Amino acid sequence: MDIRDLGEDDLDAVLDNRKRAFGPLSAGDAAMWRKMVTPLVAQGRYLGVVDGARLVATARINPYTQWWHGRPQPMGGVAGVTVAPEDRGRGVGRLVMGAALNRCADLGNAVSVLYPATTPIYRSMGWEHAGTRSIATLPTELLRTVAPGEPVKLRRMGPGDAGELVALIGRLHAASRASGPLCYEAETWRVWLADDDDFCYLADDGYVIYRWSGGDIEVDNLVAASEATARALWGLVGTSSSVAQRVTATIAPDDPILWLLRERSKDVVASTRWMFRLVDAADAIARRGYSPAVTASVPLELTDPARPANSGAWLLEVAAGSGALSPGRGGGPALTINGLSALYAGVPAATLRMSGGLTGPAEFDDTLDAVFAAKPYLLDYF
Repeated sequence: MDIRDLGEDDLDAVLDNRKRAFGPLSAGDAAMWRKMVTPLVAQGRYLGVVDGARLVATARINPYTQWWHGRPQPMGGVAGVTVAPEDRGRGVGRLVMGAALNRCADLGNAVSVLYPATTPIYRSMGWEHAGTRSIATLPTELLRTVAPGEPVKLRRMGPGDAGELVALIGRLHAASRASGPLCYEAETWRVWLADDDDFCYLADDGYVIYRWSGGDIEVDNLVAASEATARALWGLVGTSSSVAQRVTATIAPDDPILWLLRERSKDVVASTRWMFRLVDAADAIARRGYSPAVTASVPLELTDPARPANSGAWLLEVAAGSGALSPGRGGGPALTINGLSALYAGVPAATLRMSGGLTGPAEFDDTLDAVFAAKPYLLDYF
C-alpha cells in the first residue's frame, strides 16, 4: 500500500469512501463538500492510502487558527478520516493517521484537533481528550427576558464581510483569553456566509449566525465582547419566540447567556468531546498564551513514539505571559505525549496521574496546573 496526495480526479472515490464510512450525503451537501475540499486538495491537505488503483483510506487536514489563552496559532484540524470497510483491521487507519500527523508538521501546525468517531486509534497516535463542544437547549421565551442594555447597532452580514469577521473573531478571543475556539480562513467564511438559510448579523464587537431547524432556532456562533452586545444578539435570537419554542445554541462552558437568563434552575447541555495533540511540543509551548501572574520553571521528561523529536528531557519555563520548552537535564515529572497534550489543554495533573499520562515527582503538580489552567471549548464541528 502507498500513501499519496489526492487530486481532484480522486474526489469521486473519496466521496464513495466517505459515504461508506459516515452514510450518504444529499446532492446539495455533496456539492457543498466538493466546494469546500477542492481548495484543500491543491494545498496538499488531502491524503490517501491506495492499494494499486483502489483508494483504501483518506484523511484531510483543515487549515484553522486556534486560540490558547487568547493567543492564536495555526492548527491542523484532522477530518474526513475513512477506511474502506473491506480494509478495516489491517492497520490502514494507523498508516493514514501517521501520514496526517507528519503532514501537520510539514504545514507548520504545532497542534492538531479532531473529533473522534472512536477513541483507541487516535489515542494510540498521541491525540488525547481535551475539551468539549457544548450545545445548550433554551426555551426561546426565556431569551425575551434578556433585557437590552445600551443601544447596539447590528447589520446583516454576507460574503463580503468575511475579512472583517476573521479580524473580529481574533479580537474577541484574544480579549477573553479564550482557549480552544477556532476560526476558518476568509475564503471558507465567504462560502458559509453565502448560505441563504443562515441568518448572520454583525456588531462592532460581536456577531451571531443562526438558522431555522425543524421549527426551532439553531445558533451556530454567538460571540460578544461586551454585555450590551451580548444582550443585543441574544435578544435578536429571542425575537423568534412567537414561533419557535426552543433554541439550541453552541456555547462556551461559562457562556454569559447562562448568567443573563432571568430563570436558570437546570442547564440542559449536551457535550461532544474532541481530542488534541501537540505536533511540535516546543513550538506549541512557545505559541501558547499564559497568565502573566504565573512564573515557573519545571524539568520534564517527554515520550512521543510517533514523533521522536518531541521525546527527551526538557525544561519548561513560563514568565510574563510567554512560555518556552528547551532541552534540559531531566529529573522532573514524566509525561507521554498524550499526557502533555491534555495538560496543555488544562486537564489537571491529578487526573493525568490517575490515568497514566503523568508519572514521577509530584512536587511540580500544582505549578503545572497553574501554568496550563484552561477550560477549552470549540464552537464549531468539522
